[in-house]
Amino acid sequence: MTTPSRILSIAALLAGAAMASAATSAGADPTDDPALLTAAATEAEAKLHQNFTNLQFEDFAPSPVHGPLFQASAGGRILYYAPESDHLLFATIYDKNGVNLTALSQDAAARAKLKTLDPSQALMIGPPGAPLVIEFTDPDCPYCRALDRFWAAKAAEGKPVRRQIYFVSGIHPEAASKAEHILCAKDREAAFRATYAGEPPKPLNRCADGAAQVQAYAQAVKSMGISGTPTLILDGQLISGFSQAEIEAWLAKQRPSAKPPT
Repeated sequence: MTTPSRILSIAALLAGAAMASAATSAGADPTDDPALLTAAATEAEAKLHQNFTNLQFEDFAPSPVHGPLFQASAGGRILYYAPESDHLLFATIYDKNGVNLTALSQDAAARAKLKTLDPSQALMIGPPGAPLVIEFTDPDCPYCRALDRFWAAKAAEGKPVRRQIYFVSGIHPEAASKAEHILCAKDREAAFRATYAGEPPKPLNRCADGAAQVQAYAQAVKSMGISGTPTLILDGQLISGFSQAEIEAWLAKQRPSAKPPT
């Protein structure tokens, strides 16, 4: 994903917010008075060290962000906008207890949009009753293929999942045709495995139902605000990309599965 040039670190964000708070309580804008700015910065830095004792901060300075911050969602991600200084922030905000407030907002937004998905339209792979994974994937995405190998390895370990799959076809030029190929196959799961293992056979399968389903997926992807692959929803938690550590942590919370076949 392209990142704006004006990305700010969380330390800078906290500094700006703290100084804005100090300015409000003093009834003046500290940027108009060097003495007030210095006093506000000293107070903000002390509060930062006091509330976030597990981190080491360096180069503490005023942030270019001014005024209140507002939260929005774009492409399935939470972002922040400061209209006074016209800054857009792709940042992660934590409270003093280490709670990721950005992730909580992102997960809440994902859960609210889940009702727009039609499970009957999804390609289902994996045994019924296994932990459910909602997966947005692209046949030409290398990380999606790596994720497929990961799920196969977990199944071999006796930790299978039930994958509710929706194809994302707007990123790579041949993704839509390959998704249609899978959906038109007599054995969809076998076609999925073959496609994600490498190039599918030529010519690709074509059918009206498959093409219609690809279009339906495109609408679902748009309604969910998905802009990258793979994207997973695990018990309402949205995970962007193949984040193995997060997936492993989720799997560890699931009920024990049967032993792998011998």
